[in-house]
Amino acid sequence: MRIPESELIINGDGSAFHIHVKPEELADNVILVGDPGRVDMVAEFLTDIEFRHQSREFVSTTGKYNGKRITVLSTGIGTDNIDIVMTELDALANIDFNTREIKPEHRTLTILRIGTTGAIQPDIPLGSYIFSHYSIGCDGLINWYADRDKISNNAMEDAFIRHVGWDKHLPTPYFVKAGKSLIERFEDCTVKGVTISACGFYGPQGRVIRLPLAMPDMVEKFESFRYGEYRITNFEMESSAVAGLARHLGHEAGTVCCAIANRHLGSSNTDYKPHVRGLVKLALDKLTE
Repeated sequence: MRIPESELIINGDGSAFHIHVKPEELADNVILVGDPGRVDMVAEFLTDIEFRHQSREFVSTTGKYNGKRITVLSTGIGTDNIDIVMTELDALANIDFNTREIKPEHRTLTILRIGTTGAIQPDIPLGSYIFSHYSIGCDGLINWYADRDKISNNAMEDAFIRHVGWDKHLPTPYFVKAGKSLIERFEDCTVKGVTISACGFYGPQGRVIRLPLAMPDMVEKFESFRYGEYRITNFEMESSAVAGLARHLGHEAGTVCCAIANRHLGSSNTDYKPHVRGLVKLALDKLTE
């Protein structure tokens, strides 16, 4: 089936519409970062840099680490941008941009998001690295796609909705597990995370500035939720879409974040860049070992 030009827009230079990466420029290992400035920080660890593209918040480069190609791409903030990035990365890997048809052999990407996060458990200190074994999508993105129940842990989802007293006006949350191989690579050096992926920084993460919340006690309810060996560890804004779309599209994906705040303790660290740099080095080592 030929994909119409209106559905998959390809730039005149043969690159994906938003991220401006060409099929031949994409490595099998991809690091996603939110901050466009963080792409250059990751690139400092790379050799044999092939290019650097920038379009809006989407900055990209490909180089080598330990002899393996790595593509680094910034996404900006939010799951809406992840919908763009993950779809276009998959298209670069699995759509022939000349014929606009799906390639007969599927190419699997390994996609790791590296970010910052706010912990909600009192025993997670600032500077901790949290790998999201599960991501809880409170954004609603995956609900727009068919078969969302096939990728969500529905029993865990139901237990969470009951425990929190989920407001009926909010998007139904979904629970997606990270790729097995990435979980195994990071389990000996990170906190075992269950991550709330919120659609905003203030109200959707339980912050009150001037407006009251629909669920005033939601942070406390998140903190007290337990499901077998799992507890909710942190907030961020992209991991659920990364995990969910990767699962649908047949890619291996996960999120690892550095805790720069602790909501339970009311603490934060604005001088977190050295910790993030350490996380980048760890992530590169794990991806290429």
